[in-house]
Amino acid sequence: MISIGLLLSNIVELYSFIVIFWCLLSWFPNIRWYDQPWKTLDRIVQPVVTPLRKVLPPINGIDLSPMIAMALLQAIGMLIRNTIP
Repeated sequence: MISIGLLLSNIVELYSFIVIFWCLLSWFPNIRWYDQPWKTLDRIVQPVVTPLRKVLPPINGIDLSPMIAMALLQAIGMLIRNTIP
């Protein structure tokens, strides 16, 4: 049971880093050397960010949905880590 909980916690943490990397790459659109890795990264992150954008649209051109996604992922990770005996 402990190993499954740790695995889930690590997956949530890895996904958090992927969201951060996706946000950083979105600030620099000209450094996308290859189109395929960006599309793959976008396909991984969009299922989480898109529903949040529907709830909270961009405010003055600033998209807060990745920040909310990060907060939710951190909460899920803490919940998983705290339930492991």
